[in-house]
Amino acid sequence: MCRKLTEDFIICTDFICTFAKISEVMSTLIKEQARFDARLPKELKQFFEKAAYLGGFRNLTDFIILTVQEKAKEIIKEKEQIIASERDSQIFFDAITNPKKPSETLKKALEDYNAFVSDSKQNND
Repeated sequence: MCRKLTEDFIICTDFICTFAKISEVMSTLIKEQARFDARLPKELKQFFEKAAYLGGFRNLTDFIILTVQEKAKEIIKEKEQIIASERDSQIFFDAITNPKKPSETLKKALEDYNAFVSDSKQNND
């Protein structure tokens, strides 16, 4: 017998007690699918079928899904890196062109560093 404890958990008490997220249970039971159709020249389809066969894929659908998915991941990763790089460049440029005033801690650190360097030079002379 199973009963719902909360929105996220169920408990089954027939043979063993098990807690499971309902969303995980449902996702394994029900996979939402969509359809993708494409019109292409016969020669191109035969070309893809040959590549799928030579590549060891079960069928043309598996070949197309895998290769398109890999290319999509590559494109997204590349574009996200460019976007991140552009954002980082803007942050860096803003920091250089509009520097913040040094904090008291930073000023103290500079004083300590200058004193240390000055003492080191005097000890080496």
